[in-house]
Amino acid sequence: MAQSLLRPGTLSSPVRRGTVRGTYFVQTWGCQMNEEDSEQIGLYLEELGFVPAANPQEAHVVLLNTCSVRKKPEDKAFSFLGELRAFKAARPEMVIGVAGCMAQLRADEIKHRNPFVDFVVGTAQVSAIPGLVEEALQSRRFAKRTDLPERKGSVVTDIPQRNVSRTAKLKAFVPIQYGCDKFCTFCIVPTTRGRERSRPTEDIVQEVRRLAEIGTQEVTLLGQTVNSYGKNLAEGRVPFSKLLRLIAGVPGIRRVRYTSPYPRDFKADVIEAIRDVPQVMEHCHMPLQAGHDGLLARMKRLYTVESYAQIVADLRAEVPNVGLTTDIIVGFPGETDEEFQHTLDVMERFRFDGAFMFKYSPRPGTPAATMEQIDKQVASDRLDKLIKTQQRIQCEINEGLVGREFEVLVEGPTPKNPNLMQGYSRCFRMLHFPAPADFRGELVTVKVTEPHLWGLVGTVV
Repeated sequence: MAQSLLRPGTLSSPVRRGTVRGTYFVQTWGCQMNEEDSEQIGLYLEELGFVPAANPQEAHVVLLNTCSVRKKPEDKAFSFLGELRAFKAARPEMVIGVAGCMAQLRADEIKHRNPFVDFVVGTAQVSAIPGLVEEALQSRRFAKRTDLPERKGSVVTDIPQRNVSRTAKLKAFVPIQYGCDKFCTFCIVPTTRGRERSRPTEDIVQEVRRLAEIGTQEVTLLGQTVNSYGKNLAEGRVPFSKLLRLIAGVPGIRRVRYTSPYPRDFKADVIEAIRDVPQVMEHCHMPLQAGHDGLLARMKRLYTVESYAQIVADLRAEVPNVGLTTDIIVGFPGETDEEFQHTLDVMERFRFDGAFMFKYSPRPGTPAATMEQIDKQVASDRLDKLIKTQQRIQCEINEGLVGREFEVLVEGPTPKNPNLMQGYSRCFRMLHFPAPADFRGELVTVKVTEPHLWGLVGTVV
């Protein structure tokens, strides 16, 4: 881990490029988009002359990249700020900033509850962070940047500028779209990230080319409803399936993934790209959210259980080995025993390879937060029952995979057992297997020998 290169409590003034000025620490909560934003924040701070710190206690600049999808990550962020209060009191020159979705929503509250915070920056203003850090070092006046770019008519006019001088890594996230136009009644994202805006196609392809040049072999395309990409581009409509094919054609890119597609926009051309393009992986994480049409309607999800079922049938017919994962919410306002039972029945029907399962969390400012809420214990009991159902299904699926062979991109040693290497199959199953350390970055064939709930153990063929 990087260590502080200056005595804690000192910060250098701006000097020539390449000179270390101090250390930074970024704490991240939330989705892959937040993880990627945090990488951008780190790149910006390193351009200012700061290097990573091992922990916030020794850092000169501390950034919190926050999440508001549920209440729990917001509570964690406020708790973390409480811990930073003592550090700031001991070292007043420390710079503390808050970014991300909670910052976008609750900037004034963050400052009121934590007056020692130097700046709050919203989701569309990540590129402003270098200037905000410099201002904090000079003036110590609180700053707030939470403007969201407008989308005038149907054409994108303002896309966040990205730092593409990224560090070498085997796998990388690449945002292709910002914001969301779906306005599900439970979701705060359209408020925190604004209207849907697609990045220009060539900008995305050029970023992927740069990643491939420094050794990236797998990219995951990010968007709130990733398969609605390309509807509001100045260059004209570019279907998501075309973007998949363009990126698959970049020399050096061996695997292309994406998350998360929206069911209503999942068309035959995307299925054909998964079927026909070797670089596009046979995996789809497609949120269902609930297994009853009444629930889906109250959530303002613009599809039905049967329209979702048709996509699943088409995918599995055209791509027989496809991995299918999903998101499910239980305890949504007004959810009845019958509606919940429908969700359990749907889990049995679709037999997902994996699922993220959550208890509904009211988000202030969303329509669902004003609906009649169900008892918290009832919601907890339903979540427990759902998790047990899905875990049983996953175990049954994994037990049936013994003896099967999978292509795996070797990522490195397994954290709990350095004698084993690990990596994902094309259909997004985690496999652990004995292999030399120099296999990292190689595509190998692994035969499954042991099934487990969260992964598979095998041997290299």
